[in-house]
Amino acid sequence: MKFIQNDPLLKQRRQELRRNQTEAEKTFWMHVRNRRFYGMKFFRQYSVGPYIVDFYCPKLKLAIELDGGQHNEDDNQEYDTARSAYLKAQGIDVIRLWNNEVLQDIESVFAQVAQKTTPPCPLLHQEGC
Repeated sequence: MKFIQNDPLLKQRRQELRRNQTEAEKTFWMHVRNRRFYGMKFFRQYSVGPYIVDFYCPKLKLAIELDGGQHNEDDNQEYDTARSAYLKAQGIDVIRLWNNEVLQDIESVFAQVAQKTTPPCPLLHQEGC
């Protein structure tokens, strides 16, 4: 299977999603845009193969998905599982967060994301040596 990033066929949908961001997406984007988070470049509404992820950092090969309550429904859970499996097969880690986590406790959200940005110290078994 060919690995396609930002497929031109999905461009209109990506643009539509950017124009209609949720409050959680706006909040997250405000904190990561322009390399504000550890100097890492993030893209929003980035497509990988047939899927569009909410946020993507190519350097870390990290996708971040912000989920609302509809993701508790069985059909959506199956879709999310298939999407995460596809991304993992492409070597991309996926962090799934609830919208209310982003809106109510942004510090813990970025603590989770930071774990992916700082490799563990091999000598001290601590992060960020």
